[in-house]
Amino acid sequence: MARFKNYIPHGVIPALILPFKESDLSIDEEAYREHVRFVGSTKGISTVMITGQSQEASALTFEEQKRVIAITMEEVGDRLPVVPGVYTDCGRDAGRLARMAEDEGASGLLIFPPAPFVRGSQLRPEMAIAHFKSVADVTDLPMIAFQYEMSTGQGYPLETIIRLAEEIPTFAAIKDRSNSPVLHERHIRVLQNLSRPVNVLTTHSAWLMSSLVLGCNGLLSGSGSIIADLQVALWQAVQNNDLKQARCINDRIYPLSSIFYSDPLLDMHNRMKEALVLLGRIPSAACRLPWVRVSAKEVERIRTALRQAGIRPEGAL
Repeated sequence: MARFKNYIPHGVIPALILPFKESDLSIDEEAYREHVRFVGSTKGISTVMITGQSQEASALTFEEQKRVIAITMEEVGDRLPVVPGVYTDCGRDAGRLARMAEDEGASGLLIFPPAPFVRGSQLRPEMAIAHFKSVADVTDLPMIAFQYEMSTGQGYPLETIIRLAEEIPTFAAIKDRSNSPVLHERHIRVLQNLSRPVNVLTTHSAWLMSSLVLGCNGLLSGSGSIIADLQVALWQAVQNNDLKQARCINDRIYPLSSIFYSDPLLDMHNRMKEALVLLGRIPSAACRLPWVRVSAKEVERIRTALRQAGIRPEGAL
């Protein structure tokens, strides 16, 4: 299927969840198709994002990632751009994943920083530039950089992001998880006003409304797998400068964001899976190692948050 030409990452982008079978932890393709159709039918979303952290990409083989892309394209690829993640520590493998995604019909790519970057790549900007060029050399798909907190060692200094924009024509956006309102606002003011603008897509889902009012050009969030409709409503209210409506919507989102993004943060997507089970949208919250299921007590907290948000089950599986 042909990809969307001249794609620009913007607007509301849910990062989809990937359900696994309880019995053998293989991909539950039937449940995943239902999930893709459900989220993909949300009026107002601009794109769907796959094979990233929300889908436990580091635990997926190359062939499994290819299959996930193919299924997603079959279900929504004629209506929505599909953006897979490039999650690998190897530049050669990054190019291979990127090329495969393009062949499958992807419209863009989310580029994750390699794990070795934690050891000091902020002092070696040429490492980031080389990593992105390893993708740009094999595909002209627009790229989104995952911008982590600077404290992790995997965040890119603003000067490095500007160099990426200057040296790589397909560098199109950042997924901003700097977790600093000051730095987030600086990213928005600088990057979106370059001679060739780079869009800032917030992933500050724990403080989404505050982030959106700063003026970013989109949001990319795993919780969009559960509340894409509320995220669209909040996005539109902010775009319309309707503060009263935005606050009302944010009051519904807040109970869920408070639990999804609580410590330990690494459980966030497992919590989202449990929410989808409680809502009857997937049959199991099974996950692959190194992730483990959250406790029964935490599941009850998620159930309470769903009730507080006014989100009811669509049906029991």
